[in-house]
Amino acid sequence: MQSFFVLLQLTNSSVPLGAYNYSDGLEFLVESELITSAEGIQDWLTTELKHGSIRMDIAVMLKVNQAIIANENSELNYWNSWLNGTRETSELRQQSMQMGNSLLKLLGDLDPEKRVQIQALRESIGKNCHFAVAFGVAIALWEIDTRQAVWAYLHSWASNLVSAAVKLVPLGQTQGQQIIYELHPIIDAVATELLDPKEEHFYACSWGLGLASMNHETQYTRLFRS
Repeated sequence: MQSFFVLLQLTNSSVPLGAYNYSDGLEFLVESELITSAEGIQDWLTTELKHGSIRMDIAVMLKVNQAIIANENSELNYWNSWLNGTRETSELRQQSMQMGNSLLKLLGDLDPEKRVQIQALRESIGKNCHFAVAFGVAIALWEIDTRQAVWAYLHSWASNLVSAAVKLVPLGQTQGQQIIYELHPIIDAVATELLDPKEEHFYACSWGLGLASMNHETQYTRLFRS
């Protein structure tokens, strides 16, 4: 049960990783009136789940988990650098690294007995750690069930963006919960597809996210950092 409780804790909105600071370009989409409703938010999130860069994050997270279990820590720097190359804007890169660094520090603070092991893995990863890589570390060290981990990761990602949409569109709280509820079957389908990472999972159609993020960097007024 400990591994399940750790998973619940790490994907809880109160965990101090700063996820609430980010909108993944959503703020620009709302500002430019490309998204103006609950239906628009749900369509955007559905498209991202089926085709977006969040899929590459899952694939890398599972590769990191496999590498640590196999004691092939040299692969961690490769996957961290690979993710760095997939971030199309400085905001998306900084978001992923800030949250990843915060998660690695939190993992060491949660369990001092694992701190030395986490520090060794940190040296293999490099100076800055992407969030998906740090989450893969957590899965491996706490022996978290990978299907549950993918479910929780995707659900947490969607919940954070819905929370941003509630503020930006704006939406009612109940509307936000309805969006998340409707995404459950899609999250399950995506998780099932990605549980065994294959070559075709390491790409995404993310130009929409990239353009939104690029425009957000120069947006005149902003609530979010991305």
